[in-house]
Amino acid sequence: MKSYPLASAELLVASLFANVLALASPLFVMQVLNRYVSHGVDSTLFTLTAGVVTAIVFEVGFRQIRMTIANALCQPFDHQYATATFEALAGARTDAMGQIPSGQKREAAQAPDAIQQAFAAPNLVAYLDLPFALVFLLALALLNPLLAAIALLFMVIVLLLGWTSYKGLEAPTQDLQGRMAERQGVIDTVVSDPDTVRVFSTRKSLRLRWSRLQTLLNGARAAVTARQGMGQNLTQGVQALLSAGIITVGAMMVVSGDMNVGLLIGANILAARAVAPLIRMTQLAPALAKAHAARQTIEGLVRIPRERTDGSALGKYRGALQFSDVAFAYPGHPTPLFESLSLKLEPGALFVVSGANGSGKTTLARLLAGLVQPVRGQILVDGVDLAQVAPEWWRRQIVYLPQEPGFFAGSVRENLMAYVPELDESSLNAVIREAGLEAFFAASQQGFDMQLQPGGRNLPLGIRRRLALARALSSEGRLVILDEPTEGLDGEGAQQVGRVMNALKQRGCTIIALSHDPNIIQGAPHILDLNAKPVPRLLQTQPRAKEGA
Repeated sequence: MKSYPLASAELLVASLFANVLALASPLFVMQVLNRYVSHGVDSTLFTLTAGVVTAIVFEVGFRQIRMTIANALCQPFDHQYATATFEALAGARTDAMGQIPSGQKREAAQAPDAIQQAFAAPNLVAYLDLPFALVFLLALALLNPLLAAIALLFMVIVLLLGWTSYKGLEAPTQDLQGRMAERQGVIDTVVSDPDTVRVFSTRKSLRLRWSRLQTLLNGARAAVTARQGMGQNLTQGVQALLSAGIITVGAMMVVSGDMNVGLLIGANILAARAVAPLIRMTQLAPALAKAHAARQTIEGLVRIPRERTDGSALGKYRGALQFSDVAFAYPGHPTPLFESLSLKLEPGALFVVSGANGSGKTTLARLLAGLVQPVRGQILVDGVDLAQVAPEWWRRQIVYLPQEPGFFAGSVRENLMAYVPELDESSLNAVIREAGLEAFFAASQQGFDMQLQPGGRNLPLGIRRRLALARALSSEGRLVILDEPTEGLDGEGAQQVGRVMNALKQRGCTIIALSHDPNIIQGAPHILDLNAKPVPRLLQTQPRAKEGA
């Protein structure tokens, strides 16, 4: 409302008109009982009925107008919250995101929905009705100050109940959200990797974990429901007591001659209308508490370290690479994965990084791709510190094949063109052919429009890795990073990787292959052995007379 003061003023004016026009109904009741019932003049009843119908039509019109304005006000902020959440998830540093459980990340992604529900247009206009409860209280005070004082007392009680309900729901709601995030992690495991669950008989242990989490979740949900139910029951009780109090005191005034029955009934309606917005606020307390927890989740999410979006672009990258006293250690680990790594590669060099599983090959590949940062030292590209280079520009300069290839849900074409949007049909066919997938797609009815599941899990591992190779080859980069390029491939697939490496070498690319494949290691003039700890060992070998697979 602060962002759009003019529209907000229209909202308030529409709310004022709607609430003033809502006075017509109790006034109609009083006038009918006091005038028509007493005198029986039909024209009076007709006039009163026509008047109240007109007022109701205008009231509905103003309420619809403010609903339309409120909806227009909400939409940009709903979009803003959703976009901010997506940007935080997509733009966070991968090492920081890796510390967050998958279930918690899913809950964070759904947090904007909770805020949207709590501040949707119908709820927003309900909040706006709150100050205009004074309109009905003022009208009641003009009829009878004592009855207005009774209504004011009960309004204060309802406000206190609503505030107490909201504050009491904050902690249980946060606990409920946390339990739901834990449970979502188990669901992700069962859904994303059903083969592992079945083949390795993990269903029993997962069932026990699920049962424990479900018990905790039911307890948290019961706490929220109990507080919510108590607030609603107390509010309804207060509402009933208000009506009883107004009727009791009003009836005594009727008997004493200080009030007639028509005014008593009208006063009861006005008191109910005065307290109604406050009761509505009390009913919305659970949604507000959930929105508060969601907002805290989003605020925590946006505090996660973000990947840089600024930096320099070098123009044309030649392919030179240098490590200067580079060290890396995972957060919380007492010893580094490797340290004091220093070496220099000229453009067009062929370099192999070998080592056992867990020795740091994938970590080194991620360092080169700018996905994680060294704890000490510099990685220089054409003499410039990689930490000063724009990440988006840098990733257009590399041909990157990760060890675990991932794909988003969409077609093969969409996955490849997301990396290189300018990829045309001929270029698409070229990289598919270079990766050895031409026969596979020729036999598919869908071709490049084949739909991939998240991660590409509907494809065999070998095809998935070749498709990742095709995606990498769509780049015109000069630095080639191949992380275990032959893993999961058959003999023909491994030979295809060899042909690709030869073609890239002839193109003048700098190639870094991180592998324990003997065929790749034996063909390399330079080898970095990560099995040597903590300082990797650089080995020099004699290149073959003929480079090749």
